[in-house]
Amino acid sequence: MKKLHRRKFLKDTLAAATGLAVAPMFIPAAALGRGGAVAPSERMVLGGIGIGGRGTADLRAMLPEADVQFVATCDPQKSRRAAVKKLVDEHYGNTDCKLYVDIREFLAERTDIDAVLSATGDRWHALAAIWAMRAGKDIYSEKPSSMTIAEGRAVADTARRYGRVYQTGTQRLSEANHVYAIELARSGRLGQVHTAYAHIAPWDAAEMRHDWLAGQLEPSKDESDWDLWLGPCPWRPYNPEYTRGGWRGHYDFHTSCIGEWGAHTFAQCQAGLGMLHTSPVHYEYVKNISGDGMVTRFANGTKLILSRGDKYWHGSCGERFDGPEGWVAAADGYRKTEASSPKLLADFDQVVHEYQTRTQRAMSHTRNFLDCVKSRQLPVANAEVMHRSMSTVHAANICMWLKRDLTYDPVKEEFLGDAEANRLRSRAMREPFII
Repeated sequence: MKKLHRRKFLKDTLAAATGLAVAPMFIPAAALGRGGAVAPSERMVLGGIGIGGRGTADLRAMLPEADVQFVATCDPQKSRRAAVKKLVDEHYGNTDCKLYVDIREFLAERTDIDAVLSATGDRWHALAAIWAMRAGKDIYSEKPSSMTIAEGRAVADTARRYGRVYQTGTQRLSEANHVYAIELARSGRLGQVHTAYAHIAPWDAAEMRHDWLAGQLEPSKDESDWDLWLGPCPWRPYNPEYTRGGWRGHYDFHTSCIGEWGAHTFAQCQAGLGMLHTSPVHYEYVKNISGDGMVTRFANGTKLILSRGDKYWHGSCGERFDGPEGWVAAADGYRKTEASSPKLLADFDQVVHEYQTRTQRAMSHTRNFLDCVKSRQLPVANAEVMHRSMSTVHAANICMWLKRDLTYDPVKEEFLGDAEANRLRSRAMREPFII
């Protein structure tokens, strides 16, 4: 080999550097955030946990957002992993969406992910949120977001301790017809509201099953990892019905007909009553299977009544507020809120606009979450809001299970003079799936 002459080396290097200095640099406009694009440095990197039917609806709302890049999904079921990957890859026109089976591996490995969409079954909601927030992720968690009062408190404490943004999927808090009803109640347009009605699901019962389905041969762990699917729940024999939604109505997995819709409607009612920071203190047992007609009372005497059916609205997940100046109600399918008189509906657009101006919240639940990931503000359905409305769910359930009236202290988060009720504030969690 010929020796490289030092003088020639310096001369060639200088020439190359000079050429680079004058050569034009072609950088795509999208990389700079021009032309309506969002620069990569400004995008939020998202991942998913347990995305099925409801989670897919959330994901479809998030994917078109220009400042979002969804990169990975985690699920113990192969079919669900594949379905999410297909949706995401088709959206971006690539094959980049990565797949994970174990949530622990997913959270540990993907340090690039800013926020997580979690849409598991009820049994995993609180633990997945806590593990994600401890791993430095913000989280959008589907509802019902806790199985017990203790789980809800742990989620709220974790969000505060780690400074994470948390939004629970009570999306009606971000829909105009519900917002209008809430604002009319909150602002005094109905006078001092004395009663709110909250819709509970018209299927299943408050008293849930404590047996389990007959065991069948487990599939391979790649097809469906049963241990991971169960997570913190007690061990139960594998049955494919569970993984197809048959877990509903079982105590191990569900929060009853009260939690199914009450996770939404209790938050809606408590928002209109100005009670998002607390829960009712009195729960009156009713002799039926569902809790329909149960009267709960806040410390100031305001009533929140559980209602099954369409006595106070049409459609699903409804709420209604009654005051001396009239009533207002909303539910799914309403173009606008309903009220006792047309004059209560006269300012619909103005009231919704004033709400947005005052709160700076988008009328999109997923967009509100994404905005808060950037701003670090509290979302509309933040962890404390979730915990207080879910505490109402759990206390109502416990009242039905024990078949007696209960008094609850929302400050101490315990039932007064009732050791049996207090034991039901938490459940054992199966190791290693523990808080």
